Amino acid sequence: MTTLDIMLPYYGNVALMQAAVRSILAQSDPNWRLTVVDDGKEPDVPGWFAELGDDRVSYQRNEQNLGVTGNYRKCLGLVREKNFVMMGTDDIMLPDYVATVRAVLKDNPDIGMIQPGVQVIDGDGKPTEGLADQAKKRIYSPKVNGRKLMGGEELATSLLRGNWLFFPSICWRTEAVRAAGFRDNLEVTQDLALVIDLLQAGEQMMITDKTCFQYRRHAVSISSAQAFTGVRFEEANRFFRDVADRLDAHGWPKAAKASRLHLSSRIHALTMVPGAVKNRNGDGTKTLLRHVAGSDRY
Repeated sequence: MTTLDIMLPYYGNVALMQAAVRSILAQSDPNWRLTVVDDGKEPDVPGWFAELGDDRVSYQRNEQNLGVTGNYRKCLGLVREKNFVMMGTDDIMLPDYVATVRAVLKDNPDIGMIQPGVQVIDGDGKPTEGLADQAKKRIYSPKVNGRKLMGGEELATSLLRGNWLFFPSICWRTEAVRAAGFRDNLEVTQDLALVIDLLQAGEQMMITDKTCFQYRRHAVSISSAQAFTGVRFEEANRFFRDVADRLDAHGWPKAAKASRLHLSSRIHALTMVPGAVKNRNGDGTKTLLRHVAGSDRY
């Protein structure tokens, strides 16, 4: 029987990671395998995993910190099954997540990606819906009644207008992701870059409205100056410009235009401007405003 590989590249809060693991242990469908790759140094974590007593769970700690992309790559190399999930260590699988994606795989065994329904929660695990998530739901994400198959320029255009995906909840076909790989020069746009690469390679995505995953969105403190430097938007701009050129060459002009406009990313930058001003971050404010105006030059 097909087993789903669940990869957990871990670094950070121990309690949230343990909650994520417990949510996997509570799955109604037992056909899963969990591999945790610890990129941190928290002292009690190895012992906690040793006490779980479930042979479907394996744990290893990196000798040296690999960083986000490096740990993603290591996890990808450890996948043994045809399909896998790269789960976030602070997210929660609702009890029917595995059953839901395996039902889709039964009907679509060669699908490249599956995006299930997702509920956003805050740091305390309570349902929340900020401006960004309202925009995802009401403006950018497609309307789905049951299941919806998307791919090609249609899906690329939709995502480049506003990325409505939840990366840690997606089920991937292993062979497709290994062929595409993770990019060295990206962090905040790594997920969107991977999906665009897969779409260009001919992969498709099945979207289901069955809510079976909780994505944890932590509040950004208005007092955190680092959050308003605009650095993430420098990366975003480089990404959107590069993708636009590639999609033009690929013969997807609508998707290329959406990438050049990157309207939702510019709106996001606009929402960060007041915080940058309040923190008296002049360089960050200028960076954000350049992104809002679409006049970035990096």
